[in-house]
Amino acid sequence: MGLKVGDKIPNFAAIDTNGDLFDSNEVIGKKPVVIYFYPKDDTRVCTEQACSFRDQYEDFKSLDAEVIGISSDSLKSHVAFANKHKLPFILLSDFDKKIRKAFGVPNDYLGLIPGRATYVADKNGIVQLIFDSTSGKIHIEKALEILKTM
Repeated sequence: MGLKVGDKIPNFAAIDTNGDLFDSNEVIGKKPVVIYFYPKDDTRVCTEQACSFRDQYEDFKSLDAEVIGISSDSLKSHVAFANKHKLPFILLSDFDKKIRKAFGVPNDYLGLIPGRATYVADKNGIVQLIFDSTSGKIHIEKALEILKTM
């Protein structure tokens, strides 16, 4: 059973692209947050999505929101992906898929590929939007839309 609108974002920890341990308690419940799960670094749609978040990152920052991208790719893969595309936001390696399971992110394509889903939570860590679509760019629009209403 996955998270629903109105639920609190669960606590989680993972290694970020700086090699540091990211603890969700340092961000969740302190500021709005956009957490997006994506299937794989450097694939066409995932790259478009990440670059769209990058290109509109200042819009998210102006709304005091943090953006966090999560996939099961390795730390090495995330570092290369972030450097190649100059991604200014947090990328986390969920190699054991524990975070994905905690959120209840479904798989796509007959259950074979990790799903693409975006969760927007308010400054209290309460989910305000869950958006699940294979189209990467729409996630950015939907996230900004809901953040502007908070």
